[in-house]
Amino acid sequence: MRKRRRSRAEAEQLVREYESSGLRRQAFCAERGLSLAVLDKYRRQYRRATQSGEGRLVPVEVMAGVSAVARGGSALWLELSNGWRIEVGSGFDVETLRRLLNVLEPA
Repeated sequence: MRKRRRSRAEAEQLVREYESSGLRRQAFCAERGLSLAVLDKYRRQYRRATQSGEGRLVPVEVMAGVSAVARGGSALWLELSNGWRIEVGSGFDVETLRRLLNVLEPA
C-alpha cells in the first residue's frame, strides 16, 4: 500500500470529520483507510495549531466602493469584534505589526 501525503488542509479536515463523527478512532480509521498513528499525528498538529492561533479562521467582510483615500489614507485596516481597529499605511513595517499583534493576542 502506497503512503498518501496529505496537505495541511486535508489533515485538518480529517480531524474535524473524526471529531464530529462520534466514532471511535479505530472505526474511523478503518473507514478512511488511515492508521491510528497518522490520525493521532494529525490531531496533535491540529491541536497545536488551534492553541497557538495559527490557522484560526476569522470572518472577513470586503467593503466594495470604500477606497483607502476615503478611509483617511490607510492601505489596510482591521476592525476586530471587540471594537479595536488596527490601521496601517502602505509600506508599513511587517515586523512591527507582527510584534503588535503578539502583544494584543490573548495569552
